[in-house]
Amino acid sequence: MSSGIRFDRVCVAYGRQTVLDALDLTVEPGEVMALLGPSGSGKTTALRAVAGFVRPASGRIFIGERDVTGLPPHQRGIGMVVQQYALFPHMRVQDNVAFGMKAQKVAKAEIPGRVAEALEMTGMASYAKRFPRELSGGQQQRVAIARALAIRPGVLLLDEPLSALDAQLRSGMLAELARLHRELPDVSILYVTHDQVEALTLADRIAVMDRARLQDCGTPQELYRTPRTEFTASFVGNANLLAVTVRGPGAVSFADAELKVHTGEVISGATATLCVRPHLVGLGDGPNAVTGKVAEVQWRGATHRLYVEVGGERVKADLRELRTPPALGDEVTLHFAPEDAVLLAGGVTDG
Repeated sequence: MSSGIRFDRVCVAYGRQTVLDALDLTVEPGEVMALLGPSGSGKTTALRAVAGFVRPASGRIFIGERDVTGLPPHQRGIGMVVQQYALFPHMRVQDNVAFGMKAQKVAKAEIPGRVAEALEMTGMASYAKRFPRELSGGQQQRVAIARALAIRPGVLLLDEPLSALDAQLRSGMLAELARLHRELPDVSILYVTHDQVEALTLADRIAVMDRARLQDCGTPQELYRTPRTEFTASFVGNANLLAVTVRGPGAVSFADAELKVHTGEVISGATATLCVRPHLVGLGDGPNAVTGKVAEVQWRGATHRLYVEVGGERVKADLRELRTPPALGDEVTLHFAPEDAVLLAGGVTDG
């Protein structure tokens, strides 16, 4: 049975410090929602409030139609996976996976079949009789996921589940989690991460958190292509955030250049921020051309990252297949299409 999650003006405070401020957010049944933000943004607190490990100072939490705000964790019908696996070292894999079902008093005759099902689903069926110490980090994380799935939760909470893995294992586990979601379309997943690649890869929607508050929420494509705030633009993907002045409908000035962009309702004379993704910036003449000097060149395998000083600001450009990249100090021209820029009201801010 599928269940969604709803935060209704949820506040969490430790003494006088507010760590989650009036969170209103709904995770639809069967949806993967990523909570994305830096350390201290409130994302893990929100997840722990759903789990029942943190009691809100105000507001309510619903799982499906049930108000679970005052319920203990074991009565909420959730599965949870944390970054350090939390497996019992003295128990074999099969006993670790069975643990949650025993706590829920599932019929003994039913447990072996559900253990086998969960281990098969996570690719760990052949490791059932091993101890955690005999497994790699990635394998231990699969067991932790199997344990969470074995109780057949309507809601699955994932708290930085891949942060302890190296890059190659993390990539493989991302693919596994995406596959699991396809096989379990009724399970709502709340996924806490500070890694934008994980959020963009897995989530149906991303809730961007900062300083205890929800800053933005939308599909990965929406937040990447048309961010609504500077924080979203800088935290979801990489972005040039350029201070510009609006000159009129469809026109802004940057450095000594006039650029054509969609200005929307931003009034003439206002300062604003122009967001352009580095991979959408080209080298050479073209629309919205600006000229500057190369300050830094980084080879990144498939691309070169150029940092070009333009009017006192650094513009980043990610360029493919540069057999002979410009040298430091060279004067170059960069350009971008008007439709590839997003104008954000307000000037560039620190942080």
